[in-house]
Formats: sequence, C-alpha cells, structure tokens
Amino acid sequence: MRTDLTRGPIRRAAVPTDELTRLQLLDCAYYRDGLCRSCSWIEQPLGAQLQAKDARARTLIDAAEWLEPVASAKEAFRNKVKLVVTGSARLPKLGILGPDGTGVDLADCPLPSAGIRTAIEPIRAFITRAGLEPYSPASDTGALKYVILEEAPTGELMVRFVARRRGVQGILFKLRAELEAALPNMTVLSLNVQPERKAIIEGAEEILISENGTLPMRLWVGEQWAEHPVELALRPRSFFQTNTDIAEALYTRAVQWLSGVESAWDLYCGVGGFLLALAAAAKRAGTPFNGIGVETSEEAVASGAAGAAALGMSESVRFVTADAGAWVREVSAASRANAEKSEPNAPTARSRGNNENRASASSGTPTSLPEAVVVNPPRRGIGELANWLEGSGVGRVLYSSCNVDTLAKDLAAMPSYRVAKAQVLDMFPHTPHFETIVLLERVV
Repeated sequence: MRTDLTRGPIRRAAVPTDELTRLQLLDCAYYRDGLCRSCSWIEQPLGAQLQAKDARARTLIDAAEWLEPVASAKEAFRNKVKLVVTGSARLPKLGILGPDGTGVDLADCPLPSAGIRTAIEPIRAFITRAGLEPYSPASDTGALKYVILEEAPTGELMVRFVARRRGVQGILFKLRAELEAALPNMTVLSLNVQPERKAIIEGAEEILISENGTLPMRLWVGEQWAEHPVELALRPRSFFQTNTDIAEALYTRAVQWLSGVESAWDLYCGVGGFLLALAAAAKRAGTPFNGIGVETSEEAVASGAAGAAALGMSESVRFVTADAGAWVREVSAASRANAEKSEPNAPTARSRGNNENRASASSGTPTSLPEAVVVNPPRRGIGELANWLEGSGVGRVLYSSCNVDTLAKDLAAMPSYRVAKAQVLDMFPHTPHFETIVLLERVV
C-alpha cells in the first residue's frame, strides 16, 4: 500500500527534531551567493513551508473536510525546466537572466530531476559543437534563446531548442545522431521558432527533428502502487504539471472523490491527466465512462487523444480544441434545444447524459450535461465560467488551482455549491505557491 500520495511507499526512521529540521532545509549555492532568488522560501524547513501554505488556504476556503496537506520531495522534483541560453557558443551558460540582464548558469540547481541535470553538460557541449550562438536581446544578434528539457518517470527526455530562425533546424538535423549518442535517453528532439524580440519563451512553430514526436509519461494513480496506470503522451508545447509526484497525487484525489461518476468534462484539460485518470479507473472497475476534455492548445489535445487511444477508449473519451468558456456556452445552447424536444418517457438524466455524450464522442456537440466537471485553469482562475457552473445544474465540480486567491474568488461566485473536501498539495516547494484541490457538491 502507498503510505502517502507520492511515488511509491515511504519508509522513514524517526529522527530528532533538530536533525529533521536540517534535513528539510535545501542547501543551494546559487541562493547563498545571491545568484538566484527564485526559491524565496528556501530558508524555511519544508515542513514549515507546507504548514504555512495549508494555513493560508484554510483561511480563504471554508470546507466541510480538510485533508492533511501532501508534501513534495525537497529536491529533484521538477520534471521540466526552461533554461535561458547566454554567453557564447564557445562558453554557453544555461540558466536564468540575473537582475542586471546577464546570464547566470544554473547547471547544478538542485530542483530539476536527475535526468535533466545529467543532460545539461552534454547539451552545453552540443551547443558548442553546433556553433549555436546565444541570442542577445541588447544587440539583436545570435540565434539560440532557450533549451527546454522535460523528463518522464522512465528517464526518457524531451529536448527542445528555441531559436529565432528556422535555419537552425538544418544544424539539428545534421548533428542529430551526435546528440542522440550523447543523450541515449532522449526520445523527442524539436526546434521551436520564436523570431520576436520580446520576452516570450516559445513561438507558434514547432519543427520535429527526431523520428518520435511524443514523450511517454506513465503515471501511477490510486492508493495501490499500480492500481490505475495512466499513459500520457506528451508532445512539444503541451502542458503537464512540473512536479510528477504531486500530479499523481492530484489525479488520485480525482479518482477517489469522483468514484462512480460515469460522465465528466475536463475543462482547461492540458494533456488530459484528470480525465484519463477517471477513464482508467472506470475501465479497471468495469463501469461505463464517457468524457470530453477541452483545451486551447492543439498539441495538448493531440496528446490527450493519444492517451485515450492508449487506454482503448477513443470512442468514449474525446478531446476538443476550444476555449472552455465559449465551448460551454455552445453546449448550453444545444442542451436547451434538446430539453425542448424531450418527451415525457425520456430516459433518466443520468442515462440520457451518458448515451448522448457517447453518441457525441465521435463528432458534434454534446446535448446534455455530465455528472461532474473538472477545472484546472491558469492562475487567473475560471472567471465567467464560474457563473456558468453556478447556473448549470451540474452536481459535482472538481477544481484544482495553483492560485488560492482566484480559487476563493471563483468559489464565492458559486454559492449553490458547498466545498465538501479540500486539500493543499506542495506543487512548488521553496516558494509561496501551491496547488489546492477542492470537491464542490451542489446543495441548491
């Protein structure tokens, strides 16, 4: 049995309080030397950080039941990094821009996963070998802007170079075999083209260099270690949580709190982690399930569709490229039209919703509402979508938020729901940020 909601069973011997405090402090030379202050809470023990985050969430959200917060690993928890490339092709730096605009090399930052940290030096050597001159905003010269690395639990890597011009693809194609030899665990290699002289990390154009275009992200969701394996297929430019352990904990909560739900929508779905976790759990239990994920990113939608195919549920779980707010307004109109046509002997709401969502899984707009809606929005929250949910009649809402302030604001706009359960998860250790997940149940 899993003793917490992170990867694998945890077995820790008791240690004295002073020693425990020391073990919970992250030692970072970059912070000590004043080179990087991204981890603004690094001087607090990890346990104290989590207690403060939990206390803050409880002051803002009135929940019938608060679960104990979920801790993260102290270090090596980040599965994705976006490294600014500065310096020169001969001596490239991979890290961040300092306060004065000069590059700070963060090759030994303790936050990224082991595979990412191991990959940095081979990539640095490759930049020199390829003669990729770092871009300078001041002089508007050079080509290479960023290197983006993402690691799956298997150790496989996605490596993305961000450059100002497409011509860099020729160099990457020519020297691809050399980089593959230096990074044998590299599964995906691509070039993102960002030509603008702006503080924008990624551009709209992605050029695949490797033969394979997806990074397999296998997650374990559930109380048992291998209870609900979920296969995500990450593509370049698709969103996935940066802390794999906490992502698994979030999806586990979704499976537990929405157990028995046979239809769901996942709005702001990213690569579909929540929806696919629910689908995998239903498949394992042998119960019917129909779901729709909505996301603006075409790459993320393609990743979600690949995940549904891996589950063998492409007919009942589909993904739509759309703005969540616009999409639900369209659905509402279709639902009203369907209600006007309904007959006295029509099926029950639950069976009708499942049948109609199943019929719409291959095409068209669903004509009835699901049993549950999952929302996992950006920091700005769900905005007008809260008003739609308030008047929708949907029975349960699972809301996962990285900004407890906007979460509280959105909840205030939905007085017809009560917060039945809530939990804080430490998605971003050593910072004031965290994830909060709540289960809303309609009472009016």
